[in-house]
Amino acid sequence: MNIALIGATGFVGSAILPELLSRGHQVTVLARTPSKLAPQTGLRVVAADVLDVAQVAQAVAGHDAVISAYNPGWGEPKIYELFLQGSQAIVSGVKQAGVKRLLVVGGAGSLFVAPGLQLVDTPEFPAQYKQGALAARELLDQLKAETALDWSFISPPSAWRPAHAPANTAWARTTSCLARATSPPVSQCLTWLWPSWTRLSNRGM
Repeated sequence: MNIALIGATGFVGSAILPELLSRGHQVTVLARTPSKLAPQTGLRVVAADVLDVAQVAQAVAGHDAVISAYNPGWGEPKIYELFLQGSQAIVSGVKQAGVKRLLVVGGAGSLFVAPGLQLVDTPEFPAQYKQGALAARELLDQLKAETALDWSFISPPSAWRPAHAPANTAWARTTSCLARATSPPVSQCLTWLWPSWTRLSNRGM
């Protein structure tokens, strides 16, 4: 498949990229600074600002699917505004390009820890991550009304293991699942980290 990946230099995206390449996919990475990514077989890097709908649309046009692991950075003071601005530009750009399949990596804040209670709303939720988590939840709520795209939103657990974790760990298996998530079944991701992992999609569970 020809897959466009956004956020490839981040914590999650940097794990998704080698999985995609190892499975033989042709990957186009959208990056503000292309020089951060070393040349690899099957990898094409294009300079693009994800806050710019036109640039996103041009970069993802012709791809079979788009994976977004976009995050402006947990230390970014305006993370709430930038996360939503960038994510909305990505959604609009993907639609403008005519690509139907979009997979978004969200955050643990949208996970339900009790009936009617999401993790981000608990008193124990770390303050330094709250604005980013609230933005990710808002994006999920917006996607629930999206009908033009074939979308999936993955909420990983709050504790992720580093990319060098052994192959039999939940981290490695769920990262591998993300690389396959451009085509069904995505629901198998649930089995490895449930109840700390979930996925919503307009395909249904």
